[in-house]
Amino acid sequence: MVQLYDDERIDLLLADESMRIIQSPTAFAFSLDAVMLGHFASVPKKRGEILDLCTGNGAVSLLLSRRTEARITGVEIQERIFSMAKRNIELNNLEGQLRFIHGDLKEMKPILGHSSFDVVTCNPPYFRTPSKKVQNQNDYLTIARHEVYCTLEDVVKACKLHVKPGGKVSMVHRPSRLIDIISLFRKYKLEPKRMQLVYPKKGKEANMLLIEGIRDGNVDLKVLSPLYIYNHDGTYTKEAEEIIYG
Repeated sequence: MVQLYDDERIDLLLADESMRIIQSPTAFAFSLDAVMLGHFASVPKKRGEILDLCTGNGAVSLLLSRRTEARITGVEIQERIFSMAKRNIELNNLEGQLRFIHGDLKEMKPILGHSSFDVVTCNPPYFRTPSKKVQNQNDYLTIARHEVYCTLEDVVKACKLHVKPGGKVSMVHRPSRLIDIISLFRKYKLEPKRMQLVYPKKGKEANMLLIEGIRDGNVDLKVLSPLYIYNHDGTYTKEAEEIIYG
């Protein structure tokens, strides 16, 4: 029996009930962003090595394990959230495929080496660090959402360091940071190759960006069809339903 602490609970990872996940409303709970990244990222079906930076409680890594037999390594800086991720391996009997490391993505070279991974994924903090008075009063949520321990450039630099030449880097972020992301991808020789904007519903502004680059790739960006999450009556669109229900 996997142990739970404080206000932790066990939820379904997806609606098909094939996986469960430990999370906490006051420390960390995965969002639709993780589900979209877990579906969007290109992964090898069989062998390979995948790195998931800013892994949180391991949601993206768990989702990717449904699509590939490759080994997956996650890195999380917050000790309590790392603990949830580690127990999620046991909860889903994935000891042979997943491992999580407690540490700073800026300091992983001695542990992970460089140019070692076929795929790197990341769901990083979205917001530049504001003044303390406008940050979330919950430190766990502030660190997860704001660039407190790592900037967007730190994240892209780490992705470049760890992905193999020709390997792929996939990220979920906010559309408002698109120019920053493309600029940093190119600075670190990650050529943007695929991009998709996600919208709450038709008629609304996009609120999510999915982007994938290839290390040392050639110029050739494909912009995928927009993805809408809800119909006007509040039900999931067919495309979103297929993703969320596995």
